[in-house]
Amino acid sequence: MTIDFDEIINRVDTHSDKWDSMQAHYNVSPHDGIPMWVADMDFKPPQAVADAVRDMYAHGVYGYYGDDTSFRNALVDWMQRRHDWTVQPDWIVNTHGLVNALSLAVHAFTDIGDSVVIFSPVYHAFQRLIKANDRRVVESELVLDNGRYSMDLDALALQLQGDEKLMFLCSPHNPGGRIWTQDELRALITFCAERDIILISDEVHHDIILDGNEHHVLAKIAPEFEANLITLAATTKTFNLAGSMLGSVIIENKMLREQFLKAQKAAGTSLNRFGMIMSEAAYKHGDEWLDALRLYLAENNRIFAEGIRKIPGLTIMPLEATYLAWVGFADTGMSEDEFNHRVTQNARIAGNFGRSFGAGGDGFMRFNLATRRALIVEAVGRLQDAFADLQ
Repeated sequence: MTIDFDEIINRVDTHSDKWDSMQAHYNVSPHDGIPMWVADMDFKPPQAVADAVRDMYAHGVYGYYGDDTSFRNALVDWMQRRHDWTVQPDWIVNTHGLVNALSLAVHAFTDIGDSVVIFSPVYHAFQRLIKANDRRVVESELVLDNGRYSMDLDALALQLQGDEKLMFLCSPHNPGGRIWTQDELRALITFCAERDIILISDEVHHDIILDGNEHHVLAKIAPEFEANLITLAATTKTFNLAGSMLGSVIIENKMLREQFLKAQKAAGTSLNRFGMIMSEAAYKHGDEWLDALRLYLAENNRIFAEGIRKIPGLTIMPLEATYLAWVGFADTGMSEDEFNHRVTQNARIAGNFGRSFGAGGDGFMRFNLATRRALIVEAVGRLQDAFADLQ
């Protein structure tokens, strides 16, 4: 099988948020700018996904989707094959994307005014949806130690007020690219169980693991805590199917699962036919494509990281997972406005501003490396030029 991640695919004027919204958000034209913000990839998914879409088109009827048995079995097989995790089909609840799943969890397990814990800086949708649901955000700021993030559970314990019912964990971490160790994960779920907090482990990036690292499925390494644990998974990051709007919520505990299903029923959503069929095809036939993708992303990361480290005052976290590089500008002595301006207006690159990820995000920008290599090389050159006076 030939997989060409260097193929030039024009995404301008295709209703791409990443490309077509760049002008409005950054004043960077998609015709000369490089979009490195929205976390989707500029790659076609596995051929099996295109074949599944072709077969749907040939059939010609796109009615309500029903009987998700084959999808559940495909997901179960994937988890066993790729993560050595045994999942039962009836543990799976499929939702209209994982952000939707997080919002449903807030409704299922908290009341208005309750608190939800997050570890900042972290994926910006966490804080946004908690506040939108009239819950209080408890930000436990990650500790930056030797260029890597770690959790400070002792400090978090002092922050808690007793109304914390839920916790969101990004595992692997976005934007830091960290894979939490087994000891860290067991300490965290123990912390939650002792305080009757339900932990939502968002593992959407669990397949994008680089350079021989290993992701640890929390539910696999700590099965005895199933009464406090929910796992999120999806094909969206793994196979570049973000537009399919499908996420899977894996809940072993029957009581938690029934509470979640009740909230889902109240929301009135139903399954996306296209997302279900495309994702099933990816889970069944996407292994070779994913293995090739991980090698390609690792080389993109090597090129980008080497280029960033040549710019005085810039730092970059070691990327163990995801395709999202977290670059620090604090040592340049520049204000956020200045280095953001240099990146967006001088280099013509759209990256995510660090402050949008919450406490601890100031002084950083996030860059999406999931694009063809020529653009990664071009981005490195532009950034080096934009900060050439620091040489």
